Amino acid sequence: MSGRKLAPELHGLLLVDKPEGLTSAAVVARVKRALGQRKVGHLGTLDPFATGLLPVCIGEGTKIAPFLADDVKRYVGDIVLGVATDTLDRTGTVVEEAPVPPWSTERLAGALARFRGDVLQTPPMYSALKRGGVPLYRLAREGQSVEREPRAVRITAFEAAWVGNDRLRFAVTCSRGTYVRVLAEDLGRALGTCAHLSSLRRTVCGAFAVSSAVRLYDLEAAAAEDRLPLLSPSVALGALRAVTVDERTSLSIRRGQQWALERLGPPQASSETVRVADPDGGLIAVVTVTAGGTWQLARVFAADTPQPEHVH
Repeated sequence: MSGRKLAPELHGLLLVDKPEGLTSAAVVARVKRALGQRKVGHLGTLDPFATGLLPVCIGEGTKIAPFLADDVKRYVGDIVLGVATDTLDRTGTVVEEAPVPPWSTERLAGALARFRGDVLQTPPMYSALKRGGVPLYRLAREGQSVEREPRAVRITAFEAAWVGNDRLRFAVTCSRGTYVRVLAEDLGRALGTCAHLSSLRRTVCGAFAVSSAVRLYDLEAAAAEDRLPLLSPSVALGALRAVTVDERTSLSIRRGQQWALERLGPPQASSETVRVADPDGGLIAVVTVTAGGTWQLARVFAADTPQPEHVH
């Protein structure tokens, strides 16, 4: 029998500052190794060349992913005008070059205004979307191009400033599913030239900010010093209304006994999702409203999920 000490099981949402050059899947693998965890996943994929906030779900925290996936995101970065690439970013092959018209603050303001609000965006070929079970980026690498249906996305805010004759620095707040690379390309076209994304950093994902994240390569040290930015599942779902129940009801819900949900009181909305907490604030379950207006269990959490007071 090995004398190796097992790492304690962790549960929650870990905020990681992803470095450049790694895929989001590679970040998950490093978190598993660094913290000795078995069940790890991530929210909101970041391209390898992008940096910034990557929320990583650990243990029971993987169960909360469906309730966080639609959150608004914020990015900052740079756009190079006059050069287009096949991937729409600086990692691709140059496919077009065009003159950059003399820059104008007024022209830029007018172009930006076209991309705010609810807009239709065509996903790029170099994306993880699938056609016939095959990721589009694989088809693109084989020189194929297929039709893609435009998708509705929401651009809450989009600002940019000239930082050179052919370069813009921008900040954008957008919905899940927005391709910032496509936004860069479309802005270039609106300015009368072509463009590609030269840098990208995610600073906000829902209620979470990169300022609270740990750098990937500091994980082991942060864990040893008890300063991991690990949010308990209950805290991570803080945007949901909480309903606290007594210990007896808590035990019944954890056993999946539907009748115990009657003790939560009536829903406050026809499509409400709430978190159910025990007397100590620990997360018991997430429940939603059925078409008939009654509660139903969406996720049940283990009793050893960390409590909010354990969060650092």
